[in-house]
Amino acid sequence: MTKKNTTIYDISKKLNVSVATVSRALNDHPRISQETKELVAATAKEMNYKQNNLAKALQSGETKTVGVIVPYINTNFFSSVIRGIEEELSPHGYRVIICQSHDDVAIEKKQLNTLLHTQVDCIFISISRNTTDMDYVRKILSTTNTPIILFDRKKDIPGVSTITIDDHKGAYQATEHLINQGYKNICHFSGDQNLEIYQNRLNGYLDALKDHNLPIIKENIINTGSSIEEGISAMKSLWKRKIKPDAIFSASDFTALGACKEIKNLKIKIPEDIGVIGFSNEPFTQFMELSISSVDQTPVLMGKISGNVFLESIKDNSSGISIEKKLVLTPTLHIRQSSSRKK
Repeated sequence: MTKKNTTIYDISKKLNVSVATVSRALNDHPRISQETKELVAATAKEMNYKQNNLAKALQSGETKTVGVIVPYINTNFFSSVIRGIEEELSPHGYRVIICQSHDDVAIEKKQLNTLLHTQVDCIFISISRNTTDMDYVRKILSTTNTPIILFDRKKDIPGVSTITIDDHKGAYQATEHLINQGYKNICHFSGDQNLEIYQNRLNGYLDALKDHNLPIIKENIINTGSSIEEGISAMKSLWKRKIKPDAIFSASDFTALGACKEIKNLKIKIPEDIGVIGFSNEPFTQFMELSISSVDQTPVLMGKISGNVFLESIKDNSSGISIEKKLVLTPTLHIRQSSSRKK
């Protein structure tokens, strides 16, 4: 025989108080005395009462859950952003549902609809690499009050807040550092140009070359993804050229790592013969035998600020005001062995 769950009616009967009093006490209502709240809480615990979160959500209009959609969770950057969101929202009673798009816009749309049907209070998204049209987000915004916040990988949509870092500045600083170290023939592993972050990193590289009167050589811009294998392949192609590069600025730490592996295989000296800088400051960059210079995206801070933007939006909406925020964080260049040619 299935054991019946304890209800607030059972608690009210045992304490000989009204059901309304029990409900208010469990929900910390200001009109209920502290003594009654403690008595109801103790009785609920004794009777193994489990609060019906769905009923509570329907009553309050809040589920105290938020959704996060990222391309992959098995990278330090995205897992760190999620950590930041959790650390910011957990003290306010929120739980986080994590979804992966696997860099596929079709999956991204399904995950978004699933989270909406789960009635989450907010959805944080870093878009997939093949997300080009954001009409599906605009439709959602026109039919629901659920706020959507984009971070890192984003597109500008009216009514949607975004949190990014200054990718252009980070790329400019990385390229300028290589120039200041005496490197002149600097190649760029550009990442997926469908994504705005990689477009900005490419433009930062180009602007640094222009400002330092170095020629822009089209062949020095290598279109890669963000994997170690693509870094190895790109480096192999470069080293077959008659005029070889003396530095690599990679839009990804993983392609930078691939380049370093192939450079070592070719028995070329880093940083004496060739310098390397990546982007993201993945943990492996500082713990390798030859540490890799990289641009830090401050992912935990990005997550915390994303969570704070949501909390602020709740306050704004309670006053009948909705404020769209476009926040750009400052990147930090970490200079390590792979690019420090001048002592």
